[in-house]
Amino acid sequence: MARPREFDEDRVLDAVMEIFWRKGYEGTSAQDLVDATGLGRGSLYAAYTNKDGLFEQALLRYHRRAQGHVEQLRKPGPAIERLRELMLDVVNADLRAVEKRGCLATNTAIEVAARDQRVADLVRQNFAILTRGIAETIRRGQDDEEFSADVDAETLALFVFNAVQGLRVLTRTATVKDRHRLSAVIEQTLAALRQV
Repeated sequence: MARPREFDEDRVLDAVMEIFWRKGYEGTSAQDLVDATGLGRGSLYAAYTNKDGLFEQALLRYHRRAQGHVEQLRKPGPAIERLRELMLDVVNADLRAVEKRGCLATNTAIEVAARDQRVADLVRQNFAILTRGIAETIRRGQDDEEFSADVDAETLALFVFNAVQGLRVLTRTATVKDRHRLSAVIEQTLAALRQV
C-alpha cells in the first residue's frame, strides 16, 4: 500500500508550475525545484519520478488556467464582448506583470515540444481546451448573428486563438505605452469575425 503524501500537493505543484513558467524547462535545475517547493530531492522524485515527471505535472496544472479562460468565455453577454474581454485580460495581465513570462504552453511549444512527443501532446491538449472554448463562443455569436456564419466556428476559433497566443508573445517585450497598439490588434481580430 502506497504511503500518503506528507505535503500539500496543490501548493507543491503550483510552485513547480511557477518555477518552470519563470525559468523554462532547460533553465530549471533540480535545486530550483527543491527551493521552490521546500521539499528534498528524494521526496520530489519519489512522488514525481524525475524532472520530466514534474514538468508534465506543471503542464497539467496549467490546463486549469486554460479552463479558467473558457469559464470566462461562458459568462452571460454578447459573444464579441466575451472574446474582447478574454484578449484584453490577457494583454492587461501580461503588461502589469513584473516578470514577462508569456504563456507557459507557448513557451514550452517553442522550447521543448519539438523534441518530446509527450510534452507536445500536453501542449496540444492545453491549446485545445481554449480553442474549444473559443469555438463554442463563436458558435454562440453566429447563432445570435453577431458573427458571419460563412466560415465554420472551428476555423475561426483557430484564428482567434492564434491572435491570443500572438498577443501573449508580443506582450513579453511590450510596455504599457504599447497597450493601444495591442488593443487595435484585438479590435481588428474581432472585426474580421464580423466580416468573414
